[in-house]
Amino acid sequence: MKRRDVLKGLSILPLGAATVFPARHALAHAATQAPKGPLVPGPAIYQSIGVEPLINCMGTYTIIGGSIERQIVREAMDSAAKNFVQYDELATGVGQRLAELTKSEWGMISAGCAAAMKHVTAACVTGGNPEKLVRIPDLSGFEKTEVVIPRPSRNVYDHAIRNIGVRIITVDSLQELQDALCERTAMVYFLSDGSGDESHFTVEAIAKLSKPKNIPFLVDAAAEDLTVPCVHLENGASVVAYSGGKALCGPQCSGILLGQKDILQSAWQASSPHHGPGRDNKVGREEMIGALAAIEAWVAMDHKAQWATWLSYLDRVSKKVSDINGVRTLLREPDSLNNNTPVLLISWDPLQLHITAEDASEELGRNKPRIAVAIEKMKPKPGEPVLTSIRINAGQMQPGEDKIVAERMYEVLSKTRSPKTSPAKASSNIAGRWDVLVEYFTSKTQYTWILEQDQNWIQGIHSGKFATQNIAGTLEGDMIKIKSQEGEVENRINFTFTGKVTGDSISGSVYMVEYGTVRFSAGRYVYKEEQHPIFVPAGPPLST
Repeated sequence: MKRRDVLKGLSILPLGAATVFPARHALAHAATQAPKGPLVPGPAIYQSIGVEPLINCMGTYTIIGGSIERQIVREAMDSAAKNFVQYDELATGVGQRLAELTKSEWGMISAGCAAAMKHVTAACVTGGNPEKLVRIPDLSGFEKTEVVIPRPSRNVYDHAIRNIGVRIITVDSLQELQDALCERTAMVYFLSDGSGDESHFTVEAIAKLSKPKNIPFLVDAAAEDLTVPCVHLENGASVVAYSGGKALCGPQCSGILLGQKDILQSAWQASSPHHGPGRDNKVGREEMIGALAAIEAWVAMDHKAQWATWLSYLDRVSKKVSDINGVRTLLREPDSLNNNTPVLLISWDPLQLHITAEDASEELGRNKPRIAVAIEKMKPKPGEPVLTSIRINAGQMQPGEDKIVAERMYEVLSKTRSPKTSPAKASSNIAGRWDVLVEYFTSKTQYTWILEQDQNWIQGIHSGKFATQNIAGTLEGDMIKIKSQEGEVENRINFTFTGKVTGDSISGSVYMVEYGTVRFSAGRYVYKEEQHPIFVPAGPPLST
């Protein structure tokens, strides 16, 4: 799966759906019980404080922990925690060893991949000059103040780049990219999908334009498998950034940078423990050694044996659920470096089993044993029913969990259910303009809805100070559910409003995916203008 497909999937991650009327302010419901306490180390450490862990069939999503660290990583981190060390000396030792392992010029460990992107941007803006470094994000008087990004590479993670204060130049073609490169260009950034198929934007094509002008080129390969030597450096990138807590199964709060030594030395200068804009991205000696241990293990491991194990997990699940009449399975083995694990697609006709993938994912994710699964939207083939689908990713399943997943999936999909009833007739007509007040955690913000209604179906516009988005949803009886998720991906906020209509007012909750759940209220707009004829003069005014 491509990384930008994962980004899209963030909006449908089932762990954290809003209830109709939650507490006044509530983050996504990560716990299913009331806290017990005190903390008890051991296999049930999370349950001891009232948090129920889950089986990860989603992949390396940060919000559910990313990956499980390898035992050799834990042992290395435990050893590193028992001594003090001078961090610049440690960075040099780690950088040299990373270079040897990966056949790169140099390496560096950061506090996550986003921090790595931030540090490289700072390095390219300052050129290693600490006098400039301490002035970030005020770039007044700086020579390098722009970062060029192909439009397909714009994403929610490029906030790490924008945090430095640079101006982002978004380009739609290689010609536009070439024209944008100038004396102000600090860096070119590219989000790789690891497939080598990015239309006209490829690492090699971009490098041919940036290298002759001596402009650094950063490739974001966060969720990719590490290749030795690094394929992106071989194709002309200056620096490549990886997540330490995804495919590598290293510390979740670590990132790895590989590439030009001079840029990475400037990037290390811009990171903690040094003061400046990167001080807030502190990486500990434990994470530095743990990430190095993860790469040592990655280079030495039997990847074919690991793949065979993953396939055995999915085979068990597939055989179990295939016994259910109407359930289809499809094994996908990706040919990309990005999120490179086999997945099993489980599909069925929701009209036959009377359950949708969304409902199934909620049932799996909310009840013990909790299982996190992904939902996949599929376009039906001509003449075939519209299927609903769940995707099982084997990459972070642990030994023995395949049996649990198989049994649980069978239990959920084989359960006898009654057909869903038709939606209740809308109790009122809510077409028109509404004034909406959203109560965030420490502030309140006004929005405007312009709604249209066709029986149960609602559509319209949601506008505020910063953006205007289309919205759509339903009104069943007096219960309204409307959702907006448009806008540029790098700044997109998903709103799902669930509320009760009472005359000319609506109140309820707003589910904002990773940003939690808050309250809202809305009132029908009352036009105050008096009704009177409009006079239009026949020519230019005789007075002003």
